Amino acid sequence: MSGTSQGQVIAASEGELAAVSYNSDGLVPAIVQDVTNGEVLMMAWMNAETLQLSLDEGRTVFWSRSRQEVWRKGETSGERQWIQSASYDCDGDTLLFKVRQEGDGACHTGQYSCFFRSFGSDQ
Repeated sequence: MSGTSQGQVIAASEGELAAVSYNSDGLVPAIVQDVTNGEVLMMAWMNAETLQLSLDEGRTVFWSRSRQEVWRKGETSGERQWIQSASYDCDGDTLLFKVRQEGDGACHTGQYSCFFRSFGSDQ
């Protein structure tokens, strides 16, 4: 692992990359968590290309299902996510990125986390 000016470049082995299990659309869910406070910020989708780009660039890069294109988090908003560590679960079907969140937050609504709504709170 080596650093960029903001995030960590992670040299994953071929075996580690091969352990990732993609769905029928060639995608895997990626959970993004704040490395400082442990708060879950968001979930987005990655394909093999965007996973490799994320590891190479030290920042989160996702696959936009709606636009069908590569999406670098914060490219237009400035709300970049700088990777501090990356892991995959026991089944290889979910990724976890611990990041330093730049800007006001991860959610397109302006909230710090996409998980700001709770069930049972509309009472």
